[in-house]
Amino acid sequence: MTDARIAPAATLPRPVFATFPLAALKGAAGLWLTVALLGQWAFFAYIMGFYAPPLVSGDYSPWAALSALGAKAYVPGDDAGNRFFAAHALAAGVVALGGALQLTPFVRRRWPAFHRWNGRVFLLTVVGLSLTGFWLVWVRGLPGDQTSGISTSVNGVLILTFAALAWRAAVARRFDIHERWATRLYLVSNAQWFMRVGLFGYFVISMALGAKPAMGAFVDVWSWGCFLAPLAVAELYLRARDRGGAWARMATALIIAVMTLMMAAGIFAFALFSMRLLSGADMSLPG
Repeated sequence: MTDARIAPAATLPRPVFATFPLAALKGAAGLWLTVALLGQWAFFAYIMGFYAPPLVSGDYSPWAALSALGAKAYVPGDDAGNRFFAAHALAAGVVALGGALQLTPFVRRRWPAFHRWNGRVFLLTVVGLSLTGFWLVWVRGLPGDQTSGISTSVNGVLILTFAALAWRAAVARRFDIHERWATRLYLVSNAQWFMRVGLFGYFVISMALGAKPAMGAFVDVWSWGCFLAPLAVAELYLRARDRGGAWARMATALIIAVMTLMMAAGIFAFALFSMRLLSGADMSLPG
């Protein structure tokens, strides 16, 4: 009888399909994070280029160009309110600059001290951003109806709630729980960035498909979707990563990949818009 040598079960190679779904899921998430990081750094450059010079010179009139998009950035004669708005916008730039780095595993492993201090700055900034957002919505007021004001306020409440939960988990050294709340905090804190990226992505994709974009209706829906949709996808990812089967992980990876492509289209379109805005070109969008 031939001596058959059978390797112990522990040393047998795992089937490819047993490891590929999780690798695909993490790869899709990593691609999303990379695209988001590049897009947010471009957003930071836009904020500094558009808001900082008028704040230094004291002439806020260039911000009036945003009125064509329904934004109330500049109010003649309201110097205090204009400066307050600028502080809010610059804080959003700080969030865009350092927020995605908090979720980057390489940064957490390689520079833990930077991760801790950047996290503290991020936490304080998003809390201030939320509080100033309440003032801008309910004291200074937003153009149009109260739908966007209500959605912005709900977003602000989520920011404050997630910030408190992320901080509590970090203090308790429950870093697994902290990671989850920090991810949620990052997403809701960047709702206005997602708003812009989603708006321009919808416009570009609609035009590419030959359909006339219904900008007003989309804004009404996306004023809620800009923070609820990223939260929903994040929950899908966390559940698929931690407890999902192979097919759930593959399906979630596909969803994240599609979302990444749509986000990339929005980032590209918003970058072109930003360049036009900084050049003083007409900013009207088709309705």
